[in-house]
Amino acid sequence: MAKTLIEIKQGLECQVGRRLKLKANGGRRKTIIRSGVLAETYPSVFIIELDQDENAFERVSYSYADVLTETVEIDFLEERNQSII
Repeated sequence: MAKTLIEIKQGLECQVGRRLKLKANGGRRKTIIRSGVLAETYPSVFIIELDQDENAFERVSYSYADVLTETVEIDFLEERNQSII
C-alpha cells in the first residue's frame, strides 16, 4: 500500500492501459464493483474506461486521495497470452 499521493500517482502511471477490477465505497453500506481499463492519469485524478456490457456509462474518474483513504481499491488483472501451437 502506497503511503503518499505521489507514490500512488506514479504507481498508476506505470499501469496505464492495463485491465483492472475496481471496488468503490458507494456510501450507506453500498460497495460498487466495476471492471475496465485504466485509460489516463492527470495531476489530480485518473480515468477508467468501463466495460460496456456491464455498465450504463463509459468512463469514471477518481482522485488519488480516494485510493489513499481506501475509498477505492484497485486490483490489476493478469493478462494471460494464449498462443496456439
